[in-house]
Amino acid sequence: MFDNNYEFTCVDRFLKYVKYDTQSDEESTTFPSDPKQLELSKDLVPELKEIGLTDAHMDEYGYVMATLPGNTEKDVPVIGFISHVDTSPAVSGKDVKPKINKNYQGGDIVLENGVAIKADENPELKDMIGFDIITTDGTTLLGADDKAGIAEIMDAMNYLVKHPEVKHGTIKICFTPDEEVGRGTEKFDVKKFGAKYAYTIDGGTRGEIETETFSADAVNITFIGKNVHPGYAKGKMINSVKMASYFMELLPKDRLSPETTEGREGYVHCTSINGNEEKTILKFIIRDFVDEKLKEFEDFLKELVDRTVENFPGSNSEFEVIEQYRNMKNVLVEHPEIENNALEALKRLDITPIQSAIRGGTDGSKLSFMGLPTPNLFAGGHNFHAITEYVAIQDMEMATKTIVELCQIWEEKA
Repeated sequence: MFDNNYEFTCVDRFLKYVKYDTQSDEESTTFPSDPKQLELSKDLVPELKEIGLTDAHMDEYGYVMATLPGNTEKDVPVIGFISHVDTSPAVSGKDVKPKINKNYQGGDIVLENGVAIKADENPELKDMIGFDIITTDGTTLLGADDKAGIAEIMDAMNYLVKHPEVKHGTIKICFTPDEEVGRGTEKFDVKKFGAKYAYTIDGGTRGEIETETFSADAVNITFIGKNVHPGYAKGKMINSVKMASYFMELLPKDRLSPETTEGREGYVHCTSINGNEEKTILKFIIRDFVDEKLKEFEDFLKELVDRTVENFPGSNSEFEVIEQYRNMKNVLVEHPEIENNALEALKRLDITPIQSAIRGGTDGSKLSFMGLPTPNLFAGGHNFHAITEYVAIQDMEMATKTIVELCQIWEEKA
């Protein structure tokens, strides 16, 4: 039973964290991609120590790790909780001005700059009547993705330290950089972390448990033409930009692309085209829940590439496939207790579970295949990567409770 007299700290922590500009940089080759992320990371260390996690530290890559020792005689599997400090490169996270909209009573939420969070476009709002909703002034994102997760993990650890009657095994904490640019696990040391199982606290709606993601590859296609001075090019020039245009026109207009797919449908998506007469490079991402479908999509692209080269005699092409991540369900299905314990935690808190497949990936996707099975749990935020991002205080507090319950359940079932 949760202590109803407990004064939650997650909101105060969150409002402090969002003041840090931790936007990552998808064009950077350094790690972390922008060192400004480290400002928050290093300040989280003394905060963890103040709570009572005395081994808290930040390593040379910006990973913050800490341990809450177990307080039980049982042999409980070590579990971990993970969130990321960085925010999306898509929208500025500098000078965030959070605003608490108390006692929401329905309808649109109009931000200070006139932008509206529209109720008809945000169906989750209908379940938040009476809630206190945190937004921005409309000029930046909020940073609930994933500073809400950090605050909730912090609060849960604070609760467990202050309530030693709640029995739990050893708990590991990690706050990572660069999740938003797909590099959050690049320097993650699973052995050093020391958990057998983990949960990322990085989901949205209250009750979300995400145990399935896309599988993902990247494909780089290079068309190689022949450049000749345009004044003397007749019968000689092979323009690779025109090759790329020809290729793009071969792609289906009514299927396979993100704007024509939903649910469990995968997609083929061109993210950039860059080139000149001599060489043009197209970058694609390929996504599906079934690994074998990736190969089908890639073979299809290769067929269109070959057809393009045939129509431009004397040209050439290069075709590169880069594996990115795989559906974490392939790993998690071997460890059903991870999801079952999360479902039990929600049940105890009277939260309706939302078991969904992510049309994307999480750090948990890669961690699961690195030997640390890691599903994703809700943190309460909505409209990630947008100036209309918001999170309800009550959902943050419920996420904190869920973490506490999970720790207790793992101990009970040991």
